[in-house]
Amino acid sequence: MGSSVLVDMVVRQTTILLASIATASGNRASLANVANEVLGSLVTERRAQGLGNKVIADMFGMALRTYYDRIARLGESQTEGGRSLWDAVLAHVQERGPVLRTGVLERFSRDDESMVKGVLRDLVRSGLVFESGQDDALVFRAATPEERGLGRARDADAQLANMVLVAVHREGPCTASVIQKLVPLSEDTLSSVLARLVGEGRLHEDRDDGATRYRHDRIFIPHGDPAGWEAAVFDHFQAVVTAICAKLASGSHHARADEMIGGSTYHLDVWEGHPLEREAQGLLATFRRQAAALREAVEAHNASHERPEGASDRRIVTYVGQTVLNEEAVNE
Repeated sequence: MGSSVLVDMVVRQTTILLASIATASGNRASLANVANEVLGSLVTERRAQGLGNKVIADMFGMALRTYYDRIARLGESQTEGGRSLWDAVLAHVQERGPVLRTGVLERFSRDDESMVKGVLRDLVRSGLVFESGQDDALVFRAATPEERGLGRARDADAQLANMVLVAVHREGPCTASVIQKLVPLSEDTLSSVLARLVGEGRLHEDRDDGATRYRHDRIFIPHGDPAGWEAAVFDHFQAVVTAICAKLASGSHHARADEMIGGSTYHLDVWEGHPLEREAQGLLATFRRQAAALREAVEAHNASHERPEGASDRRIVTYVGQTVLNEEAVNE
C-alpha cells in the first residue's frame, strides 16, 4: 500500500514539473506524445525487470488485448524499421500531407491496417494531425507549429546542443544510438547536432572497431546562459532520479551517516531579521563555491597524474537544490 501511494505522489509531482517546463519562458510545448512516451518507457523498464505482459497490463489497469494494441502502436514499424509506428506515421503525414487515408494505409502496408488506423485516430485526438472528408476521401494533414501552440522558437540549436552534451557526459564514451535513447531526436537532427559539436571542439569523436563513440569530459553551463536552462533541468533531474534508483537498488532503504549514495533534505524556518537568515538563504551559494573549488582541485590533480593501473574509474555525482518559500506559499 505504501509503495502505491508513493508512486501516485511521485507521478503527481512529475506532472507538475512537466506542466511547468511546458509553459516556461512563455512557450507552450506540445504534450501530445507524453502519455505514449511514459507508457513505452514504463513497459520497457518492467520487461527489463522480468515481468510478463499480463502482469504489466494489470499494473496499468488494462485488459490484455487493449494493452497489446497500445504497445503495438508504439512498437517498431514493420514498414520503417528503427522507429515506432506512431512516429513513422506522424512523420509521413508531416512530410507528404495532406494525404488520403488510403495513401497512408498503402505506404504502411506491411503494418497491420487496424494499427495504422488506430495511430491516425491517436494523432487526430492529440491535435498533431487534422482530418477532413470521410470514407475513401478522408484526408489528413499535420498541424502547423502555430496550431499546436508552440509559439516562437528560441535558439533551438543551442538548447539541443547543451542537452546532448549533458547526455554524453553522463553516458560517454557512447554511440549515437545510446545518445538518442536519452535525447529523443530524429537521426538527421542528432547527426547534425553531433557534427556541429565535434566541429566546434566541444565534443570528442573516437573511432574504434568500426564504431564511432562520443565523449565529453566536462560539462559546464555558465550562469546566465539563455540556452542552458533546459540542459540544466535535465542534468538536475537525472542526478536526483539516478541517486534514488541507486539507493533503492542497493536494498538499503534507510540512511546512514557514512553512506556515499543517498540524499538529504533540510528545511530551515527563518523570518525577516533572523540572525541566521543570510546564512540560510546563502546555503546554495556556499555549496557551489565549495563544490567548484573541489572540482578544480580534482581536475588539476587528474591533469598531472595518471590513473593507477587496474584502478577503476569512479564518478561522484552530487546534486543540491534550494527553494525559498514565502509565507503565502508555505501556507497554501
